[in-house]
Amino acid sequence: MLTLRSTDPEFEKNFARVVGSRRETDSDLALTVRDILRAVRGNGDGALVKYTQRFDSYSLVEDADWKITAERCEQAYETIEPDLRDALELAASRIRAYHEAQLPENRDYTDDAGVRLGAVWHPVEAAGLYVPGGRAAYPSSLLMNAIPARVAGVKRLVVVTPTPKGQSNDLVLAAAHVAGIDEIWRVGGAQAIGALAYGTERIAPVDVVTGPGNAYVAEAKRQVFGVVGIDMVAGPSEILVVADADNNPEWIATDLLSQAEHDPSSQSILITDDESFVAMVDDAIDLQLMNLATGKVAKQSWEDNGVVILVQNLREEAPALINRLAAEHVELAIDRPEEMLSQIRHAGSVFLGRMTPEAVGDYVAGPNHVLPTGRRARFSSGLSVLDFMKRTSFIGLDEASFRAIGPAAAKLARAEGLPAHAQSIEFRLK
Repeated sequence: MLTLRSTDPEFEKNFARVVGSRRETDSDLALTVRDILRAVRGNGDGALVKYTQRFDSYSLVEDADWKITAERCEQAYETIEPDLRDALELAASRIRAYHEAQLPENRDYTDDAGVRLGAVWHPVEAAGLYVPGGRAAYPSSLLMNAIPARVAGVKRLVVVTPTPKGQSNDLVLAAAHVAGIDEIWRVGGAQAIGALAYGTERIAPVDVVTGPGNAYVAEAKRQVFGVVGIDMVAGPSEILVVADADNNPEWIATDLLSQAEHDPSSQSILITDDESFVAMVDDAIDLQLMNLATGKVAKQSWEDNGVVILVQNLREEAPALINRLAAEHVELAIDRPEEMLSQIRHAGSVFLGRMTPEAVGDYVAGPNHVLPTGRRARFSSGLSVLDFMKRTSFIGLDEASFRAIGPAAAKLARAEGLPAHAQSIEFRLK
């Protein structure tokens, strides 16, 4: 891992390198994805059959090979351990409650000029949800994507998920049952994103595509944006932990590893003001890696992308560093974290205090865990109900209000060289 000290004369240059680093895909992958999407658009189901056999070693032959039924999901729900069922239900109820509070209100009012103005919100008609099935399967992500869509009022939810060698994850299927999803297709990768965007003989197209996936899925979402809406182009996961020496180093070590275990490209960053605490955290990481089932991945992530930043004054220096990094997850493991929160402008989600590990937010806290990565928190937000809705504005004028504001509109239209625009107003003014 890389250690930076704010007192070092080279700190600014080295920190800027960390801020500007990219752990995402290259142009060669983009070309591969482009070819896959073209094949799906041109050959539909035939392309899905070919790529599913090639990448997942699974044959789509009979109708029953293509879909996972609602009955199979219910069976999975009944089969899993009762404690897991309870955990899924608790997570779903908290996610639902949080997102119900996000529902926007329609507006309808008349301003001082007598013009009626407003906007109405409508859900999209169909949303496609990508659920990974490769390195790991995440029932929590299915809930985080499906429940906001349901709350928004989306009628048709379509899940696509790879099933390598025909194998599916019962916990994911149980989550689909909890979320009330009854259209699940056994296709994954960039080809699944193409099917959702363009449609095939079997799979009808959708309006919005959301959900996490590997680099091919992320690139496919980037390329189909405009044909459909997308939540975001997500890169490798990130966590930034701000911690002083009053913390238990074992807690902070496992918080850093909680993101490192996702992928070798994930990044964990610690900002602290105590060098001896850094040594204790590093020792704790070494010990935990020895017994961690995901230790090989986490170790590579920590060694290749881990960063420790030593500052002199945590409260004075950390906020500016946090804002420049604009990380996906930010933990403030300090006393009075609200003081620092008020200075943070760029972060996907912030976790307040020593007893709020990021992992709680991944499952049962309520806010969405689909968050911007790669410094995109500077201009985007986590997944919400609004990603599955669109706003239509409306305007209404009577003769009096038209005469009050129409002349100015006509003048602006003339100034822009658009005479028909101007005449559509001027004729009414006569």
